[in-house]
Amino acid sequence: MKGNGLSIKTIVAIGIGSAVFVILGRFASIPTGIPNTEIQSAYAFLALMAIVFGPVAGGLIGLIGHALKDAIFYGGVWWSWVLVSMIVGFLIGLIAKKINIEAGVFGSKQIISFNITQIIAQVIGWGLIAPTLDILIYAEPANKVYTQGIVAGLSNIVTVGVLGTLLLIAYAKTRVQSGSLKAE
Repeated sequence: MKGNGLSIKTIVAIGIGSAVFVILGRFASIPTGIPNTEIQSAYAFLALMAIVFGPVAGGLIGLIGHALKDAIFYGGVWWSWVLVSMIVGFLIGLIAKKINIEAGVFGSKQIISFNITQIIAQVIGWGLIAPTLDILIYAEPANKVYTQGIVAGLSNIVTVGVLGTLLLIAYAKTRVQSGSLKAE
C-alpha cells in the first residue's frame, strides 16, 4: 500500500540494500594502494538500487549501508564519506523515472544517460564534497584527502560504469517489455 510516504516494498529494499552494501563494502572490495581507499563493488549495487527504487531509497541505502559498514568493521563512522555515499545514491536515483528500468529496456540511450549521471555524481561527491568535508570536519591535509577522493571517484566511476551497467542490463532483461505480450 502506498500513501504519502515510502511503500513497504521500498522500505524493505532500503533495509536489504543497506545490508548488501555492508557485505559488499567489506568483502567485495580491492585495495588501491592509497590509504583507506578501495575499489568498491558496493557502488555498482547502490546504483542498481537507486535506479530500481529511486533517489530516496538510493540515498538511504548509501547512508545506512556505509554508516553501518564503518561502525561494524572500523569501530567508527567517517561521516564525510558516508554523506557522499548518500548523495551519490540520491543523485543517481534522480534519473530512475527517465530510465524506467521496469519497462524492460536498458539500451544505448539509457546506458549513456545512466553513465553521464553517475560520472557527474561521483565527481561532485568524491572529487569535491568528500575531501572538502574531510578538511572541515576532521582537519585532514588537503593533498591527502583530494588524492583519496580522486582515486575513490575514478574507481567508482569505472566500477559503476562496468558492473553497474551490467547489473542494470541483467535486471532489465527480467522485466517484461511494454507491448511485448500478444494475444494468440
